[in-house]
Amino acid sequence: MLVLACALSASAAAAKHGKRTARAASPQAPLPGPGYDQRLDAMQAADDIAERQKLDRDWVRQTLGQARYVAAIAKAVTPPAVGVAKNWQLYRSRFVEPLRIRAGLAFWRTHRDTLQRAEQETGVPAEIIVGVLGVETIYGQQTGNFRVLDALATLAFDFPASHPRAAERSAYFKTELEQFLSWSQRSGRDPLTLKGSYAGAMGLPQFMPSSWVKYAVDFDGDGLVDLQNSPADAIGSVANYFKVFNWQPGLATHFPLEFETSRLDMAALMAPDILPTFSVENFQAKGVVLSGEALKHPGKLALIELQNGDAPPSYVAGTDNFYAITRYNWSSYYAMAVIELGQAVAQAMRP
Repeated sequence: MLVLACALSASAAAAKHGKRTARAASPQAPLPGPGYDQRLDAMQAADDIAERQKLDRDWVRQTLGQARYVAAIAKAVTPPAVGVAKNWQLYRSRFVEPLRIRAGLAFWRTHRDTLQRAEQETGVPAEIIVGVLGVETIYGQQTGNFRVLDALATLAFDFPASHPRAAERSAYFKTELEQFLSWSQRSGRDPLTLKGSYAGAMGLPQFMPSSWVKYAVDFDGDGLVDLQNSPADAIGSVANYFKVFNWQPGLATHFPLEFETSRLDMAALMAPDILPTFSVENFQAKGVVLSGEALKHPGKLALIELQNGDAPPSYVAGTDNFYAITRYNWSSYYAMAVIELGQAVAQAMRP
């Protein structure tokens, strides 16, 4: 991301290749910038896209030529200043807050039957789906003000060279641009009017073009996959995304833990990052103390660290389902925000 999700610095496109945090509000809508119609590299890319995707060459050239460079997008993906500490509590406060909880409660009540059907068909809990849509766009209230074509072209051809993975990210967005042009032409969507985030993500669930092609579903049965105007399609598509990424029905996303400092091997525990690697026995052998349901967990676990600025970090034991959420947006902070917002809305749903 469906995927997602999902992939840039502190809050854009999908990549772990470096963790990213969730998208908050996008920068303001852009002023027109230079076009790509006179850029030889862009026009060569248009020819290559037309050949690979079997699209009309003139149409691809004409369409891509109308893309505009947007300086605000390039600025948005520029890495933060060195030394800026991550802060889970501050991050959480942006997403698990009254406005999103109230909006989530209204959304759940309105779409209760659809959420229940998605959970029954995929095993993905309604509260996880609600958490994703709330974190991403406040249930469709903030889907982005940038033309998707401008966002993808800017990041494909003018990704900031100061980024440590500029070449890799530029290649990623070239692929997404190709997917966007192919999808819009074949689906009859106007690529010049579609709007999304500064990373080119679209609709209520903020799917990148490749995720829309791979994971989006027609969940309302009207013959059209519409993540921008159909909450049902958004619900079904988020659920389908997690199902594809091996969501395990009934499995917790994480467990609480403590440390036994006398035998704590933090270096070994942190080495796999957020990939579940350790059995319960191996986890505890390295100084993690588990209790309750965690002791019965049959699968693998990962040590999830959430930094809190100058305060001590928070830690949990992440399961394969926690990891599945990070496939939507490759960040443990994002995954925990989704989980806790969903829990908060679910609590509000209870009489």
